[in-house]
Amino acid sequence: MPLPASRRDVLRLAVGAALVGTALPAFAADPAQQLVEGTVQQVIDIVKSKTGAARQAAIMQVLETKFDLPAMGRTTLGTHWNAATEEQRTRFLKAVATAEAKSYSDRFGQYAGQTLSVNRVIPRNNGSTIVDSRLTQTSGQPIKLEWEIRGDRITDVKVEGVSMVMTRRSDFNSYIQNHGGKVDALIQELEARAAR
Repeated sequence: MPLPASRRDVLRLAVGAALVGTALPAFAADPAQQLVEGTVQQVIDIVKSKTGAARQAAIMQVLETKFDLPAMGRTTLGTHWNAATEEQRTRFLKAVATAEAKSYSDRFGQYAGQTLSVNRVIPRNNGSTIVDSRLTQTSGQPIKLEWEIRGDRITDVKVEGVSMVMTRRSDFNSYIQNHGGKVDALIQELEARAAR
């Protein structure tokens, strides 16, 4: 049984659109802003030059080098992280990253004409930085995107105030609960999705 279609799909589409359509300013930016804009530019270059398995592999490299996948994975798995074995954690992190890379790679052909502009960079007391941006579409209202940065990695993206990490956490925990409370059921579903 696949994970339920939900706002997760809307969030993924908005972030995917942001990753392939960015307007980059000509001035030097804050390191967090540079991370967001550099990541988006890297994805634009991938979408323009690669297809199929090569695109998926390149997107995977972006996820592994620009996003804090271990921290995001721990948060999305929630209370199940502590109960999982080291082998389950490793499989989970690999499966979720591979499934995301495939999903984004498959969807990138759908985007055209969107631009991302950074409005401001907001340092937080907890050591994170928020990069506040807007995704302007060819039709429809602009979409507010907030990129959370810790150190030199992206740790979350909020679309119109809704956290992608928290949305996945809700979806993943629901899936685990509906499958006997077993983390392996989720891991197997993510592995199957990545293999499709």
